[in-house]
Amino acid sequence: MPESNQLVDLVQLKIDEFLSEKHSELEAIAPELTALTDVGSALLAGGKRFRALFCYWGWQSVAGLTSPEDPFADDSASHDLTGVLLSASALELFHAAALVHDDIMDRSDTRRGAPSAHRRFETMHVQGGWSGSAEAYGEASALLLGDLLLGWSDELLGRGLGTLPRPSAIAARKEFMTMRTEVMAGQFLDIHDESAWASYPESEALDRAQRVLVYKSAKYSVEAPLVLGASLGAGSDEQLASLRAFGLPLGVAFQLRDDVLGVFGDPEVTGKPAGDDLREGKRTAIIAIARQNLSRSANAILDELLGDPDLSDEQVGMLRSTLHESGAIVQVEKVITRNLERACEAIESANLAPTARAQLLELAKAATTRTF
Repeated sequence: MPESNQLVDLVQLKIDEFLSEKHSELEAIAPELTALTDVGSALLAGGKRFRALFCYWGWQSVAGLTSPEDPFADDSASHDLTGVLLSASALELFHAAALVHDDIMDRSDTRRGAPSAHRRFETMHVQGGWSGSAEAYGEASALLLGDLLLGWSDELLGRGLGTLPRPSAIAARKEFMTMRTEVMAGQFLDIHDESAWASYPESEALDRAQRVLVYKSAKYSVEAPLVLGASLGAGSDEQLASLRAFGLPLGVAFQLRDDVLGVFGDPEVTGKPAGDDLREGKRTAIIAIARQNLSRSANAILDELLGDPDLSDEQVGMLRSTLHESGAIVQVEKVITRNLERACEAIESANLAPTARAQLLELAKAATTRTF
């Protein structure tokens, strides 16, 4: 996917340019503040860029019907392309903000194989020999970084929308605002259900896990970027509906793959400790399905161990075996396959640019078969 590879490089360039600008702004206030952009830049270096890619190909699925399919090679398309690149980059800043806050809430030590933001700040405190709690300093600093990234994502989006026709800008802004609300709602439901799960009937567990999955991740990982991109290209209601029908099931499959990796992923590949989701007590669909299939005594052991941050590798291995034996992983793999098929069928005959459709199908496979 050469065009997608070029896009990833251009998005990284836009992000680097923006953060360099912010670095100078903060340095002019006080040199200590550059720690914020240093940590932010480290977090935003690399990554899968799925959200930026879905945004771009959402735009191209509409714009590609009336303009050249390779805007990188056509000067006449460069104006709109700039707006799309800035908007796609804004999605990556929003994603980074969500990761910083998520890692604080989950007390995660690593992100993409490197220390998480709050742990980086904590290390600065320790190395500086400063007074007070290094942990409190790290969490407070990372919280502010997440807030900054959230605000900066809105600023970067505004710059992108400013280069595009007003109707498209208004429609895209609406999608972005909806996405932000839904992600925060899903994040709250996630932490709520980790604590309050026993207060609800067992029969609701899977539905509650699916609701968290949809709003915390599925919609903002695929559907929202796609529809935002198509809105930038003035997509019709019919085109937006087709992309939503593609994006939501694919987002569900994407997150379910993430849930599987959170339990069974190789730390050398995922960049996260083995069984991290088990130590964090994530009440995912995997857990809900397993609890439906396990005996009462097995569920009691599962509930006792799940969410213990001090789980040994042996205990993680035991929980993994329990989840496998319950049949939950086989069921989840079937759901991933079924949702991928639904997504692909949704755009099979949709009024979308052929090249963009082909690229979206490739992205769909990459997003659901990944190992990190």
